[in-house]
Amino acid sequence: MTRRVRRSRAALAPTPAIALALVMGLGLAGCGDDPEPGERANAPSEATRTAGPDDDVDAGDPAALESRTVTTGLTSPWGLSATSQEAVLLSERDTGRILRVDPGSGEREELRTLPDVVPGGEAGLLGLALTPDESALLAYYTVEESSRIVSMPWDGQSLGEPEVLLEGIPGGAGYHQGGALLVGPDDLLYVGTGDNGVPESAQDRASLSGKVLRLTLDGQPAPGNLFDDEVYSYGHRNVQGLAFDDEGRLWASEFGANAWDELNLIEAGGDYGWPQVEGSGGGEGQTDPVVVWRTEDASPSGLAHWDGSLWMAALRGERLWEIPLGDGDAPVEQPVGHLAGELGRLRSVLALPGSDGLLLVTSNTDGRGEVRDGDDRALLLTR
Repeated sequence: MTRRVRRSRAALAPTPAIALALVMGLGLAGCGDDPEPGERANAPSEATRTAGPDDDVDAGDPAALESRTVTTGLTSPWGLSATSQEAVLLSERDTGRILRVDPGSGEREELRTLPDVVPGGEAGLLGLALTPDESALLAYYTVEESSRIVSMPWDGQSLGEPEVLLEGIPGGAGYHQGGALLVGPDDLLYVGTGDNGVPESAQDRASLSGKVLRLTLDGQPAPGNLFDDEVYSYGHRNVQGLAFDDEGRLWASEFGANAWDELNLIEAGGDYGWPQVEGSGGGEGQTDPVVVWRTEDASPSGLAHWDGSLWMAALRGERLWEIPLGDGDAPVEQPVGHLAGELGRLRSVLALPGSDGLLLVTSNTDGRGEVRDGDDRALLLTR
């Protein structure tokens, strides 16, 4: 069943001339996050932690990670989803391919190419998520002027034909597409969207841009959503990472503009401030981030929870940020950076079942990185 949504004016992509003018005039910071600043980009508040290069872990530190290359020669890998068969399903943004990768042996096979994917800039085939019973794989991708979520039957070996669950997510501008997909412990689907280059759409609750959405697995608004539609939280600029921790808290990694990238603790109905504010200092009723980074130190994409910490892949910052979790009064401890500059741009990270480690993919073939021999690659990280 296709779920169609009404569109606000923010759902319309800029014309090619306007889009080009925006890109040329505003530049490209991090992952194509064009730096139109919020109305306020304040210094972090006392309740918000700040992290940067001074927090990097040296290679010889006992807290450092060990890495092993799993596979090479990938093209702009993006979405990751683990199966109970100790395999990982992986999407390639620019080719529209979905691959099955064995982290142990490094073997991989192509399962399906989605022919209607329209890549360009940050658009293309993005997030993946398996349903809890692993009967279907969900995928988020852009078409001509919008983005959609589809469901494909999965039998452990092959993928069936895609069925559209939700369409009409504003897309096609080439940047700020969001793309995060995550099935939560409540068996509901959480989706991170971007503002599609129209900042005011993040505050427009009639638009699906700049939001975290919460849906049933057949694409309907989840029961209990506060606005009686798909919207779970709003005021986001570009959410590419979502993760639940062991306490059932939902976290989101979010691109800033010129000043501050964010890690946000998501609550139902919350307003996270964009575009009125970038970083801390939101007005009444707006929620400040828990951690901020200068955009040159992060540009965060994927997010995962493993070994008592959140792990955030950084593109422009070329690091994997570890954010140790604390108690309710101090939800996180000081973040530390791993692998600084060793692998280039880091796109997505996935906690493997059974606490076996993290699967990390690079993003040097995405048009904004320096391609190294073997790029792009997937790596297994352990302590």
